[in-house]
Amino acid sequence: MEISGLVIAYNEEKNIGKCIDALFRICDEVIVIDSLSADNTVKIAEEKGARVISQAFLGDGPQRIHGLQYCKNDWILNLDADEILAEDAENFILSGKYKNESFDVFTFRLYNYLGRKKIDFAGWYPDKTARFFNKKTASPSKDRVHQKVSGNHKAHLKVHIHHYAWDSFEQFISKKNLYSTWHAQQLYDQGKRVSGFKPVLNGTVSFVRCYFFKKGFLNGLDGFTFSMMQASFSYMKYAKLIKLQKNNN
Repeated sequence: MEISGLVIAYNEEKNIGKCIDALFRICDEVIVIDSLSADNTVKIAEEKGARVISQAFLGDGPQRIHGLQYCKNDWILNLDADEILAEDAENFILSGKYKNESFDVFTFRLYNYLGRKKIDFAGWYPDKTARFFNKKTASPSKDRVHQKVSGNHKAHLKVHIHHYAWDSFEQFISKKNLYSTWHAQQLYDQGKRVSGFKPVLNGTVSFVRCYFFKKGFLNGLDGFTFSMMQASFSYMKYAKLIKLQKNNN
């Protein structure tokens, strides 16, 4: 099919092979934008038939935008290296129905995993993400973290991507800490300024939403833990933003 698979990767030797294999069931080319990995990511990707472009990490959105120039097709299936299309999403694309629609951006739902455990509670599902779009009229945003895809018409599909995001709580916490730093810097660069109440307020609201309104309490200790994780991420990004405000006054 005339679809380009576009993957951004960094030290993903564990996942990159499976991601590329799945993409080649749908795409006629796979482009990997590698952020100077120190493991076997590049070697595995090339052995699987992907074209690898080395590029120091520019940020989530800019890294994806950078990769578009290497894609020969208009339709782009843009995944992270730790993401694999579920059967329902694969069937939708293989059906070719997207060609008969007026939409140029399609969002999928994420199944997030911690190790082998699917995290589909406490606000973690449905976690929507735009991964399939026509580059003639749509493009990722320039946001460094939590980029979005903007186009003329967006369709929200009830099909899925398996996201094998974290192997352990330690990795989960480490990644969330890094993302909160990036997010705080992004908010600061955008001119966002907040008061000292913002971290506590947002952290509290996040916990209440995930644990009570998103029914995390129905999942015992796991529900409480992941609600706390979400609250912590919300708290930290604004606490770090306030630190940036003070340091740059």
